[in-house]
Amino acid sequence: MKYYVNEHIKNTQRVFPGQGRYDYYRYDMNENPEGLPKEFVDSVLKEITPEFLSVYPEPDRFLQKYADYIGAEYENVLTTNGSDMAIRYLLETFGEVGKEVVTVSPSFEMYWVNCSILGLKHVPVSYEEDLTICIDKILAAITSDTRIIVLLNPNNPVGNVYSEEELEQVIERAKEVGAIVIIDEAYHYFYPNTFLRYALNEENVVVLRTFSKLMSLAACRLGVIISNPEIINYVKKGRLTFDANSIALLFAERLIDNPDIIEQMIDIENRGKKYTLDSLREHGYECRDCRGNFIFVKPNHDAKEVSDRLADKKKVLVHPYGNPLLKKYIRVSIGSCEAMKIFLDAFYEIDA
Repeated sequence: MKYYVNEHIKNTQRVFPGQGRYDYYRYDMNENPEGLPKEFVDSVLKEITPEFLSVYPEPDRFLQKYADYIGAEYENVLTTNGSDMAIRYLLETFGEVGKEVVTVSPSFEMYWVNCSILGLKHVPVSYEEDLTICIDKILAAITSDTRIIVLLNPNNPVGNVYSEEELEQVIERAKEVGAIVIIDEAYHYFYPNTFLRYALNEENVVVLRTFSKLMSLAACRLGVIISNPEIINYVKKGRLTFDANSIALLFAERLIDNPDIIEQMIDIENRGKKYTLDSLREHGYECRDCRGNFIFVKPNHDAKEVSDRLADKKKVLVHPYGNPLLKKYIRVSIGSCEAMKIFLDAFYEIDA
């Protein structure tokens, strides 16, 4: 007798991140190439005792500090095991089997992956040839069957952003059809025009944050959902009891306790981005500031071949694309000037 398999999961096509990246210079997944300051990491590690590890996670202390940090209330915030899990929870809670989730395309793949897993209909709105997004096309894609609209601000991988006028048009259209709007702000530290106030004041808006990018805690997995208390309460009902782990919560809490470290890392990455873009343009390259902690570069040679040669010859990882709109480019994560010099030296040699 054949066992049962959920058809939605059975038919989902997945491509998982490559393994064996530890021995490489990693500019391919929008991580911080160098991570948090070592002295800060060492100080937090001293707090991780055998007793600390024996106790189930308690997120409330961090959540209260985080709420204060962003100017919200405890009832407005919820931790998750990375923003990946936040996406799953939101689509499970507010999606409806057979109904629609509108996103731009290309975008972060976990939105369409979760649509497939959960039996939701993904409605992608394509970029224009010049890598801009037409807001009228997003509005036109929202129908009575739409349950969720997703806007990444800035978007990964293209890096476009939305104006307040555009967002307000989407929010109002979503209200007309009874949908929620998810604003993914994974890269908001690199583009400070946050839409946080809409999540706190509107009935149908959610903002997502992550500690994997600037905060450099990708290994620990910590995300935050920010919204009105009603939406937070609905998501709480469906979440795992112990979702975010204690080590992630401790590191995140200590970062909030030391905002000067956050400001230092923003400054380091901003200087690293300017250094990289200036150097590439001086060398005659077409490149794009994607507003997040990453840029696009158009190599002189085939982008996939350049990416492969960087990995094979220089142990430098960058992100190429199969998408027709993006296949001429590589995406490069940004770090300090020192980290970016390693990439640039390798890139100029390989793409000569």
